[in-house]
This record gives sequence, C-alpha cells and structure tokens, in this order.
Amino acid sequence: MLQAKFSIEEAQVHFLNNFKNYGFKDKSLMLRTAIDNFKKKLELETLKKSADLYSEIYSKDEDLKELTKTAISGWPE
Repeated sequence: MLQAKFSIEEAQVHFLNNFKNYGFKDKSLMLRTAIDNFKKKLELETLKKSADLYSEIYSKDEDLKELTKTAISGWPE
C-alpha cells in the first residue's frame, strides 16, 4: 500500500483519533473509507447531472421521443 503525507486541522486529528468509536481498525482504514465514499458521491453527482441533461434534451426533442416510443413498442412493461 502506498503512503502519502498531508496536513490536516487539529479537529480532524481528534476525529481520526476516534477511529475505534466508528468501527475502524485504524486511522488509515477510516481515511480510505472516507475518500472512497467521497469519490462515490462525486461520481453519483456527475451521473445525476448527466441524466438531468439527457432528460432536458429528451423533453425538448419530439423526434427523439418518437424514436424511443418506436424502439420500446412490443417490450413488456
């Protein structure tokens, strides 16, 4: 596993020092989990923005709506 050096605030150090209270075996696991969760959150936000954009485009494009309707005809609901 790689190691990295970084600076954090004193309050963040105190929070990390309570890793056992949150069910982690060590500070590193707690931090890796936090980073993974933050990464997933960012990816989800990007996906939502993309879906919103596609939804906006779809709502304004009658040809696309008709194409979609034709493509799904015959599929079970």
